[in-house]
Amino acid sequence: MNDPSMLDKTFQVIMKRMVATGQAPHYTELAAELGVSLEEGQKSLHQLFSIPGFPGWLFPNTDYITSFAPFNNLPTQYRITIEGKQKWFGQ
Repeated sequence: MNDPSMLDKTFQVIMKRMVATGQAPHYTELAAELGVSLEEGQKSLHQLFSIPGFPGWLFPNTDYITSFAPFNNLPTQYRITIEGKQKWFGQ
């Protein structure tokens, strides 16, 4: 699963979800969007976040996305408001 196009797709699915909802997807949702098994979805998630210098991280010892630049999945003091809606947090 070191296919760069799969990692690109994984990145796009996560980014689109963060922009649309302000929440990062779980790997089970990621797998469904990518049309792969749960195991492959989880593997793709971990491969993406293991790229050296990748600007994001998973919560320690979990499969939960904590930060995905420029967004943060956990509340921070950096609130992002667009058209009067505040559903995002910045890194």
